[in-house]
Amino acid sequence: MERIESTLCFGGRQEVWQHASTTLGCEMRLGIYLPPASSGRRLPVLYWLSGLTCSEQNFITKAGAQRYAAEHDVILVAPDTSPRGQGVANDEAYDLGQGASFYLNAAAEPWAAHYRMHDYIVDELAALIDRSFPTTGARSIFGHSMGGHGALVVALKNPGAFKSVSAFSPIVAPSLVPWGEKALGAYLGPDRQAWQAWDACALIASAPERLPLLVDQGTADQFLALQLRPELLEKACAAVGHPLELRMQPGYDHSYYFIASFIGEHIAYHARALG
Repeated sequence: MERIESTLCFGGRQEVWQHASTTLGCEMRLGIYLPPASSGRRLPVLYWLSGLTCSEQNFITKAGAQRYAAEHDVILVAPDTSPRGQGVANDEAYDLGQGASFYLNAAAEPWAAHYRMHDYIVDELAALIDRSFPTTGARSIFGHSMGGHGALVVALKNPGAFKSVSAFSPIVAPSLVPWGEKALGAYLGPDRQAWQAWDACALIASAPERLPLLVDQGTADQFLALQLRPELLEKACAAVGHPLELRMQPGYDHSYYFIASFIGEHIAYHARALG
């Protein structure tokens, strides 16, 4: 790991690190906020997964999360949204390729060699963070849009790995909406049955752990009706009794202004679960 940025923020340090990922086969960057308390004791970690077109920079510069992480004594980790670099498959569209990994393990070419973000987040990155920073080993996860999808799926597919999960404006049923149909078709191939392993609404039915879900969704979100469809998650959870708190926030859109408005509540929610 090489530290390439470090800035004092609310008494802690907002840093950016890079490392060579063996899972993804490329250099990866990640933002890490170390609150003041991390200088004297081990702390839990809260992972943030960003949305389409984002890098590690969007969350750390726009969400205003550091203040709340300092108050609640949690380390924040915000990885990049995909593998990057020469030799990594890409597409000219904003919603496929670099910056648009959908946090899955690709099975189809030319994506399979590098696009294994699920394994990167759950295995390689988690181990790297615990090895490199003063953590307790306790983890929670949240995210936005594509990253909200990623957070829900990662938590559902790995029972016991995370103490809590939440999402802003998540793509809850990617197998049924245009963004997801494009990405899952490219990364996994045409077999729609294989897509179900990366669809939160599909995973709910057989989830071995009933980890409560907290979801905030703006009612003025321009992607609400076509791409996000939170009512599908509500229906899936109701069918099996999976705990869900879906908060429809009047007048809010899809932007980081929305995230910044409620990020403090989400970090407090995770801090309670992380103990």
